[in-house]
Amino acid sequence: MKKINYIIALSTLPFVVNCVGQHQLGKKLQPTAITETVLYDTDDPAIWINPQDASKSIIIGTDKDTNGGLYAFDLDGKIINKVLGLKRPNNVDLEYGFNLNGKKIDFAAVTERETNKVKLYSLPDLKEVGEFTVFDGETERGPMGISIYKNPKTEEIFVIAGRKSGPSDGYLWQYKLSEKDGKITGEVVRKFGKYSGLKEIESIAVDDEMGYIYYSDEQFGVHQYYADPAKGNEELLVFGKGDFKSDVEGISIYPTSVNTGYIMVSNQQKDTFNVYLRENPAKGMIAEIPVSTKESDGSEVTNVNLGPKFPKGMFVAMSNGKVFHIYDWRVIEERIKANMK
Repeated sequence: MKKINYIIALSTLPFVVNCVGQHQLGKKLQPTAITETVLYDTDDPAIWINPQDASKSIIIGTDKDTNGGLYAFDLDGKIINKVLGLKRPNNVDLEYGFNLNGKKIDFAAVTERETNKVKLYSLPDLKEVGEFTVFDGETERGPMGISIYKNPKTEEIFVIAGRKSGPSDGYLWQYKLSEKDGKITGEVVRKFGKYSGLKEIESIAVDDEMGYIYYSDEQFGVHQYYADPAKGNEELLVFGKGDFKSDVEGISIYPTSVNTGYIMVSNQQKDTFNVYLRENPAKGMIAEIPVSTKESDGSEVTNVNLGPKFPKGMFVAMSNGKVFHIYDWRVIEERIKANMK
């Protein structure tokens, strides 16, 4: 949404949105599957694509608690692996093809809030392959959000981490990953990101192909920056202002081509997802999708054919009840087109 000439419109928009009944959005979408429950509190998912057989891909998800864990689910939602004893694991993301000990591996990176660390686990076996502390020297640490950027040209891999609280600028830190003593570690290369001061920043998403980072400033809007640290720290856009009942939460990006697609953002207290154009989020919300999740926080999506149940990919979203909901993308896409403004 463009900043110019929108001050009056935005001041009235929340009232207009609240006057639009849920019935106008259609019935809540039902998930294809719901995962088995974790012990404490699901928070954030990621999807690992099995290169040999995409129908055997895995959903990775965090269980956020002082004695929490990192779980692996199959596409039916069954728990197939887990790492327990993590100290409040918050968010998770994953990447492919990191060169470790002369071998390319896939890995998941998870923030461990109570130790101020990012921990890294190989995929699909969830073996620890490294860790590093974040926000060193800061009084405000407590890592929460995380996303990974892989530069398409150089194949350099970066972790972008957020925290429970932070300054009005420099809220996010970016770390370049490298191998050290046979493990993966990270070195800070950038401090960036404006913060409204209204609540907190948790959800972070990266669009590798388009080269952008997005993050949710929870009662303000979604910020857009360049993902490549060489391109500087200029804020490119804030969108979504006035589109949410309260908290702006999980972000996931579904490509429909190299440079088109959808950005899905959780409208947490309304149990819907707001949809924006990947190629032009400044256009504003194009659709709102009602789902069966309760107060959804983290989410993830893929456009990869995962077999007969998910030929156009899947959308996974956290829900209250210690679970993640798994949706056939075709159902989401159909509702986007039906509700498109």
